[in-house]
Amino acid sequence: MSTATLPMLPIAKPLLDEREAEAARRVILSGWVTQGPEVAAFEREFAQFVGASHACAVSNCTTALHLALLALGVTEGDEVVTVSHSFIATANAIKYCGATPVFVDVERNTFNMNPALIEAAITSRTRAILCVHQLGMPCDLSAILEVSRRHGLPVIEDAACAIGSEILWDGEWERIGKPHADIACFSFHPRKIVTTGDGGMLTTNNPDYDRSFRLWRQHSMSVPDTVRHGAREVIFESYPEVGFNYRMTDLQAAVGRVQLSRIDGIIEERRFLAASYASLLSGIRGLQVPAEPVWARSNWQSYCVRLPIGVDQRAVMQSMLEANISTRRGVMCSHLEDAYREAPETTPFGLIESERAQVEGVILPLFPGMTEEDQHRVRDELVRALRTAAK
Repeated sequence: MSTATLPMLPIAKPLLDEREAEAARRVILSGWVTQGPEVAAFEREFAQFVGASHACAVSNCTTALHLALLALGVTEGDEVVTVSHSFIATANAIKYCGATPVFVDVERNTFNMNPALIEAAITSRTRAILCVHQLGMPCDLSAILEVSRRHGLPVIEDAACAIGSEILWDGEWERIGKPHADIACFSFHPRKIVTTGDGGMLTTNNPDYDRSFRLWRQHSMSVPDTVRHGAREVIFESYPEVGFNYRMTDLQAAVGRVQLSRIDGIIEERRFLAASYASLLSGIRGLQVPAEPVWARSNWQSYCVRLPIGVDQRAVMQSMLEANISTRRGVMCSHLEDAYREAPETTPFGLIESERAQVEGVILPLFPGMTEEDQHRVRDELVRALRTAAK
């Protein structure tokens, strides 16, 4: 059979079935579909899963990052040290606060913030550090926190991709989201391993931060509508400060609860697929496959290989697309986009590894239900694409 007639292999595929459909049906028939008891239950279960005192559900991870920065007091004129090598939402959330993202470079092998470069980026205007667990691979949080504590700076974890990923902490494996830093922010976009269609979550051990998240996500309404709905006397709410419409719905949360109950199996399968890829691709000359540091366990939200030096990324991706295999380029660099290109204050340092990662990285399909035959097909077409691009 011609490769062009084989079915398209997507880059990702959410694992959804009748269990999620039944959860949504139950909420629809209940008559309460906006933020309510399902959201509250999802928050409790998520907090327990990661080991946090508090979890607050919101509309997506971008809004979670925005609220996290606001809770830390980030405002006009401040600076936040972060990475350019991330989805643009990381930098945008800082700009929402009127602050300036100051980009530092990433490590070559993990695509994550290089802790050795943070200190040079800290100024008198630095208000926080925003690190990213890129593609589900935990960043070196211990080293980042060591720098932050020396300078008295809070740390936010952009854990959009990292639900279920783990780090070795004081000799114990602990999940990302257990508040080693101040606040962690998660995404439930369909590309992530747990999805609610879209949605986000903030975790923290700080009750004051959690109270602020809950107030701001619902227009800063003094009385939640769930309380007003069940009251036996008339309640007039007030709005003590400017808030946002950043709520998650009960429809989403009901789906998320089912997804969360399945996460151990999802991660186990993704780790198996990542190990299979590592074995299948190890013999391709010049190709670099991702590997976990000894202190990290990835959930393998994405599997990004680095192409041999000099190979044209677009040509490889186009060849694979013509063989009905979807890929994505390496993670974008915000400082190369027009929205940030004319802001030299954001890039006072070289970002060589970030730029190399964008143009040398290719993300391969990885999703639950992917077969051994699918992975062999990816390997074979990648080899063919590399030969063609080299010519």
